[in-house]
Amino acid sequence: MPEFLQKGGPLMWPLLLCSVVAVAVFLERAFFVHRATIRVGELLRGLANLLALGNIAEAAQECASTPGPAARVMRAVLLKHDLPRAELRDIAQDAGQLEVPKLERNLGLLITIVYLAPLIGLLGTVVGLIEAFTVIGAQGGYATTAEIGAGIYQSLLTTAGGLAICIPTLLGYQYLSARVNELMHDMERAGIEIVNLLIDLRRSGVPTGSTPSEL
Repeated sequence: MPEFLQKGGPLMWPLLLCSVVAVAVFLERAFFVHRATIRVGELLRGLANLLALGNIAEAAQECASTPGPAARVMRAVLLKHDLPRAELRDIAQDAGQLEVPKLERNLGLLITIVYLAPLIGLLGTVVGLIEAFTVIGAQGGYATTAEIGAGIYQSLLTTAGGLAICIPTLLGYQYLSARVNELMHDMERAGIEIVNLLIDLRRSGVPTGSTPSEL
């Protein structure tokens, strides 16, 4: 690695920085997404059992103790459980919108590196070829193969480095984007389901025994 950095020229250092940032962002986002992923179906079944008994406060506490955006969306709805259906839907939608920036944070940085790394590699290629032709011109067209090859080798290293960073970063971005979309789908499902559960609870006439202030 140190040899490649030295022979690849100064543009190898920006490429190295891009690779470090890409790895750091991917690991942080992957850990965040892993922690935010819950089994929404199981949580909804548990909440349905609590709501069937009128334990809205306990259901809200269960959501508060569960990590993930879906649980936070459901808790936001439960805190205002006595509002009309339309307003509960708005609360669920607003709570979901607040979670989106948290899920998408730093993903733009990854896609920036996807575009930037090949361009840096291309710039390194051009610089390497310029150096090779500069040597030829300085030698009056009689430069040795080794002298010409140094510039070409530098250009190939930066090109390879840019692609080596771009490809896995793009794959990582696509993976994280897919996981984020799954979490958004879970949030939407959770918001719809919890509103339906609360409306069904009202229709059943089960006393809740709680007020929003108690939640």
